[in-house]
Amino acid sequence: MPIGYEWVRGWVWVWAPNPELCSTTMQILVEQRTRKNRMDGHDGCLSPFSWFIICLRARDLGLRSPSLFRAMGSGVPEGEVPVTGLLIMAASMMPAYVYVVVVLLLLVVILYGFLEFHFIGDLFRGFRGDRVNLTFDPRSMIYENVVSKCRVLQGRYLATLWLSSPHLQIAFLTLYGRPPVFTYRRQLFSVSDGGTIALDWLLASDVAGGSLDNGRIISKEDITPIVIVVPGLTSDSSSAYVKHLAYKIAKRGWNVVVENHRGLGGVSITSDYFYNAGWTEDIREVVNHLHQKYSMAPIFAVGTSIGANILVKYLGEEGEKTPVAGAASICSPWDLVVCDRFINRRLVQRFYDRALTIGLKGYAQLHQPVMTRLANWDGIRKSRSVRDFDNHATCLVGKFETVDTYYRRCSSVSYVGNVSVPLLCISALDDPVCTKEAIPWDECRANKNIILATTVHGGHLGYFEGITASSVWWARAVDEFLSVLHSGPYMHGQKMESPDLYTPLDSSIDKSPYINLTKDGLVTAMRSRTEDEDIAGENDEQGDIEAEAVSGAIDITASGAIDTPSLMSLRPGQTEDENAGVRTPKDASATSMKTCLKQLSRQSQKSLWLLAYIAIVSSWPLVGSALLFVFRSKLKGVLPHSVRRG
Repeated sequence: MPIGYEWVRGWVWVWAPNPELCSTTMQILVEQRTRKNRMDGHDGCLSPFSWFIICLRARDLGLRSPSLFRAMGSGVPEGEVPVTGLLIMAASMMPAYVYVVVVLLLLVVILYGFLEFHFIGDLFRGFRGDRVNLTFDPRSMIYENVVSKCRVLQGRYLATLWLSSPHLQIAFLTLYGRPPVFTYRRQLFSVSDGGTIALDWLLASDVAGGSLDNGRIISKEDITPIVIVVPGLTSDSSSAYVKHLAYKIAKRGWNVVVENHRGLGGVSITSDYFYNAGWTEDIREVVNHLHQKYSMAPIFAVGTSIGANILVKYLGEEGEKTPVAGAASICSPWDLVVCDRFINRRLVQRFYDRALTIGLKGYAQLHQPVMTRLANWDGIRKSRSVRDFDNHATCLVGKFETVDTYYRRCSSVSYVGNVSVPLLCISALDDPVCTKEAIPWDECRANKNIILATTVHGGHLGYFEGITASSVWWARAVDEFLSVLHSGPYMHGQKMESPDLYTPLDSSIDKSPYINLTKDGLVTAMRSRTEDEDIAGENDEQGDIEAEAVSGAIDITASGAIDTPSLMSLRPGQTEDENAGVRTPKDASATSMKTCLKQLSRQSQKSLWLLAYIAIVSSWPLVGSALLFVFRSKLKGVLPHSVRRG
């Protein structure tokens, strides 16, 4: 008899409220089951599982039934047997595989919750994945003209089925990652403080399928975009996720350069400065160097993990001054104080904290002579958490008073509002390292240059997709975002609109309605006219307002500043006829004043006609009655009888 059937039969009497009825029911059940077993050729005894279920109920009811106990057959002593003892005996009679199955099921349930699996959720959703949630300013032109055209960001993300856990994603990324195979070109770059960093280049020609030409260099007049990649904590250009991104972008035909942190990538420390979570000097010098050397090529930047925090902080520090045309931030910690509290909260997070600490201690071991001189080497060796390492190394080298001071000063969340370049930020809500609690939702929504894309799953820099986990979703998203951004006029540094000349009347007040009180007491609503309305008004009144030629010229630079040369000078290449069509702010002010006066006159005339109409309509009952009384005798034969009688 199957166990499922015995389970149902055994629990038929569980809900019986009367103990005597339960006892009788159990006796009948035992006798029937015994007879059936004998008819089937068995020894007549119930299976251990059936006895286990019956004994549980008997124990709860406190029953003592000798006939019930004797029904078990030989081997059970006569007389009253305690139900608890019988329960132990029944449990001992159950096969070992039953306990193995139960233990495995419990272990699976525990691991499913502990490792945050989402396979069952994906199954119920038909393996369609979850939509990407986008947070942005409703007035954002970056979303309207760039992100809205990105199919990856407008679609869904489904994790690889056998990696349906953020922890499995991280483990696979760290241990294997399926990185593409290629070779970098190395350039050693010296910064102003004497430090040395390795710039690893991957050119478009290196992945085009031809042989590697190590002698090829980039021309200074080359207009091919350059993408700077800033790796995460203790990561360098050899990391699997960095290779995925670099290869994806290079296949598009762009050039990629990975800016390895100081002391990483096989380069020794040559100064007393180390990188940290807020060290922006290196990325600043690299960006400026590339912009000066390849001035014709647009420069983009992508930061990952701690590299994303460094990149966003740099963009916020530079504001409008940065030559970066667009950027992307992947799995940034945002607020280091919040992430520090989070990574010590649960057992699994403490495991990551320990793993990161081992990586930092290995980094310090590579540069022990310098670390011994600048930091507390004994404290570094005994560090068991990232906070301990920062206390004994980062704070001493970086001259921070406390660890929390270091975290607060280096958190990029304080610089989000000042970012002035198109920035795509990608974060996973199940990131076990950089918690979703640190994501600056409101700050990103308030900045029209930032698009925040969050996914339900993805882990920390994992985002593997496909049955073979050969593709990384966020690398595809960044590649498409930068491509669409580059193809349009919304890169930082381009003039998206022609700047208008500023005049005293050209202000935000003129762009909204205001109240004007005229001499005759009429109240009129006025607004500033748009450029199209001014052109139409000038065409209708060509004889009233004429633009005068001026001898000065106004030069608007690429940065938006207005340069006013001497009145007798012309811009290079400009003729007097061209210069004659340019109006000075003084003439523009006078023209705008005349236009406003004429508009006010027209509004006054309209108001007079409106008041006349209101007067006629409101006084018509009184005037009509008077006219009827005066002309009643003359209209006696015309008006109806009811009106004449009234």
